[in-house]
Amino acid sequence: MAAVGEEEALDFVVSLHRLVRLLRRGRPEPRVQPTPLIVLALLNQYGPCRVGVLAERAACTQPTITAAVGRLEAGGLVRREPDPADGRATRVVMTAPGRRELVRMARGEAEALAGRLATLPPEDARKVLEAGRVLRRLTDCD
Repeated sequence: MAAVGEEEALDFVVSLHRLVRLLRRGRPEPRVQPTPLIVLALLNQYGPCRVGVLAERAACTQPTITAAVGRLEAGGLVRREPDPADGRATRVVMTAPGRRELVRMARGEAEALAGRLATLPPEDARKVLEAGRVLRRLTDCD
């Protein structure tokens, strides 16, 4: 594999940040801020999790995730339940309203991305989508 230069890596990181900003503009009025939204996305991907596991997967501190879970719980988007593997621990579970909110937010971002992809030649659009699959593997913790 060819080595990636510092300038190339920096350009890639800047491009990713710009893409995230573009996608956020496509969101409907946010009811959920970024960290709680990440928690919902992780619960959707992995199912019920302990707060510590969510913190690890989100690359955040446990207090940050605990606060996000508290906000989500207050809004009825998640609930805590005893962990069947260890009755002393609790895990966070996404509720049906939480799933609907995640879908609502993701739909706006997906529409924004689709609009941008439509401006590219089809082969470039396919490359972007393939890069997304590679990025998912890169960012998966498991």
